[in-house]
Amino acid sequence: MKLIAHIIFAAAAVAAPFSAFANAAVPPAKPDLGKGEASFGAVCVACHGPDGNSVMPIYPKLSQQHPEYLVKQLQEFKATKRANPIMLGFATMLSDEDMKNISYWVASKASKPGVAKDKELVALGERIYRGGIADRQVPACAGCHSPNGAGIPAQYPRLAGQNAEYAVLQLTAFRDGVRNNSLQMTQVAAKMNDREIKAVADYVAGLR
Repeated sequence: MKLIAHIIFAAAAVAAPFSAFANAAVPPAKPDLGKGEASFGAVCVACHGPDGNSVMPIYPKLSQQHPEYLVKQLQEFKATKRANPIMLGFATMLSDEDMKNISYWVASKASKPGVAKDKELVALGERIYRGGIADRQVPACAGCHSPNGAGIPAQYPRLAGQNAEYAVLQLTAFRDGVRNNSLQMTQVAAKMNDREIKAVADYVAGLR
């Protein structure tokens, strides 16, 4: 019996590295942009526009957004980690593969530039975005989202050109605890008043 056990153990030890190598050699499936376009047209286009450039100010522009960020948001809508009844309904219909295909397709579309509308507010927004609010320990937005609003792929979303009304809604939701899928943003927004939130949102709308 001991001999048989030793033989089985030896065989398993030899096979394990080959099995691990075989698994490691299989690359993750690439997103199917064709399927992504079709799914986007069926599920997302009404609110986010045919190329991800939403013209309805309360909905976000998705074009040129980091695909990893979009996948994360869709997964969190589906898991109700990010509360939104409308998006819950749509995300529930999507598989992880669908989410990946959609996200990579819309990320490949060029984002149309936006504009800042209030000269007085945009000056305040620029100060906060680039320098933060020192006396309340609010960090500069540019530290995570980059000076030109491009963000950092897979970590922090692109903000440049985002609809100002949507940005106001999200910052307010973070501040009020309605949106709680980013502790970092909750802590930042908690220290900002309505005017400061509106100013930052107006400023990022004009970034490009």
